[in-house]
Amino acid sequence: MKKRLLVVEDNYRLLQAIRVCLSKAGFEVMTARGGEEAFERIAETIPDLVVSDIMMPGTDGFSLAAQIRDNPRTDLIPIVFLTARDTKRDRIAGFKAGVDAYLVKPFEPDELVAAIENILNRVSRTHRRVARATTVINNQGAAQQQDAKKSASDAPGFSDLTEAEERVALLVAKTMSNKEIAAQLKISVRTVEMHISNILSKKQWSNRVEIARFIIERATTG
Repeated sequence: MKKRLLVVEDNYRLLQAIRVCLSKAGFEVMTARGGEEAFERIAETIPDLVVSDIMMPGTDGFSLAAQIRDNPRTDLIPIVFLTARDTKRDRIAGFKAGVDAYLVKPFEPDELVAAIENILNRVSRTHRRVARATTVINNQGAAQQQDAKKSASDAPGFSDLTEAEERVALLVAKTMSNKEIAAQLKISVRTVEMHISNILSKKQWSNRVEIARFIIERATTG
């Protein structure tokens, strides 16, 4: 399945050039002419990665990245800045906003594609590791599940979560959206949001990334 990218760029000719470059590299490409339109695209379909300019009218790249990171539904989406701004201050601000890569215009198409592929490969490795961990859990027999449940309740750092919160945490680690988790568990999106909020509050964490990291580390060390 092709990876879906969202390219955010207010310069139409450059936007089309980037779209063609990434389409030729085998990606499915969505486009937006600014931050507000980008949020509309994300509301319709969660992309696998966002490529964004910084200098745009209205919501600029820094604000776009910060809002993506602040939303539990989108905070795991990788972000690449592609911009003409090339100062140390801008780069630091970009990484503080949560971007995964910072590339400068004029850009080399091969460099852009390589950066995107590197990030997506890393994400895929994480997904596979989480999938292996959850498969082991899901394939256990009834008695083993009961033992695992008791063991999990006794384990430091996990004992304060309810069974429902544990299930939600596992699916968060699989980078599923709140809507996808709700469909998987047959509960409402609002209930999923409540469970995630409870997990973050109990653990004193700030976002879904920390939930995913905890589940992965627990699976690989346990």
